Amino acid sequence: MSDFIQQGPISTLHDFGTLGAEQLERTLEDATSEYPMGLILPVTASDMRAPAFSAIMDELEGTKFLKTVVVVLNRAPDVEDYRECRRLTSKLGNVCRVLWNDGPRGQAAFQQLTDAGFNVSVPGKGRAVWTAFGYLLADPDIKAMALHDCDIVNYHRDMLMRLCLPMAHPGFDFDFCKAYYARVTDRMHGRVVRLLVTPLLRSLIRVLGNDDFLVFLNSFRYPLSGEFAVTSTLVRANRIPSDWGLEVGTLAEVFRNTAPKRICQIDLGHPYEHKHQPISLEDANRGLMKMTADILHSIYRTLSSRGIVFSMGMFNTLESAYLRDAQDAIRQYHADAVINGLNFDRHTEEHSVEGFARMITQCGQEFFENPIMAHEMPTWTRVRSAIPDFPHTLRRSVEADSAEYA
Repeated sequence: MSDFIQQGPISTLHDFGTLGAEQLERTLEDATSEYPMGLILPVTASDMRAPAFSAIMDELEGTKFLKTVVVVLNRAPDVEDYRECRRLTSKLGNVCRVLWNDGPRGQAAFQQLTDAGFNVSVPGKGRAVWTAFGYLLADPDIKAMALHDCDIVNYHRDMLMRLCLPMAHPGFDFDFCKAYYARVTDRMHGRVVRLLVTPLLRSLIRVLGNDDFLVFLNSFRYPLSGEFAVTSTLVRANRIPSDWGLEVGTLAEVFRNTAPKRICQIDLGHPYEHKHQPISLEDANRGLMKMTADILHSIYRTLSSRGIVFSMGMFNTLESAYLRDAQDAIRQYHADAVINGLNFDRHTEEHSVEGFARMITQCGQEFFENPIMAHEMPTWTRVRSAIPDFPHTLRRSVEADSAEYA
């Protein structure tokens, strides 16, 4: 039976399998002729050399519905990393530009921001995406920007087409579109969403009540998906984290800066498979535990900014409530896995939940001691106020790198 459900304040756009890829692409090409869009691809040197990145380049070759593709190269200090990235992206032609954050010009750009009083010292996916936003903002014709990760193993171009169309379609007025998808192979993936975020949001609503932000966040089927599209206008106003809190932090800024009726989520129409982080239960600075810490800090900061007063007693209550909700969720996932013939290690799932529960109070203690520990990038409105030409500085650095290191 088709899933028609609309739940919560945002619009859910389903995939009923009734629109073929060719028709979808024609519709998008027509729409983007009046509504130009850019694509941001953040990639590290190691992910760039993995088979998934080359496959994504193959899928994007010949794309006509994108005005600009910005590949943001991170954790790549060697010029040979840059040259390899240029080689791999060359099949996209002049539509593609490589923004080398770790190169001499990229570092000089960050130093210029530091000298102007901006804190941009914390590297990460958030900073990479933010830099690409600035690059695209220098083009006044670009109306919206899409983003997706570069480690998608089973990438299809129609995933991107479905993400872009709600933004470009002349009959819609969405400011933000978030992707969702099935994370399943021979087992269920998406552990941080399944075992932390979803039960945590339920617990927070039980403990704090129906706060509008919590209800909003709970409306997303996959709040940690790395795939979204956003208008250039909204990009200027959003203040995003530089760390693993990017996805939740972005949703918090979207909630703050636009109306829920102008937000949607869309089914990308394919199961989604990418590399999996180790959970690292014994080390809060690595793997999924680091991601967990950044997500929790982002949620706590957002709720605090909305007037929620925290205490250590509340964090202890939240841990207990979360543990029960997460254990109930495991029972549901186990039944779903059995019915679908999937592998399911219930003991490992329970062990993961216990680790996440400890992080709730540990991060609560850290937040309680230092509630202003955020590493957020400044809004582009503020940057352009202080350094009006800075987005064009990024564009000039990209062109200079291309000429020097060709």
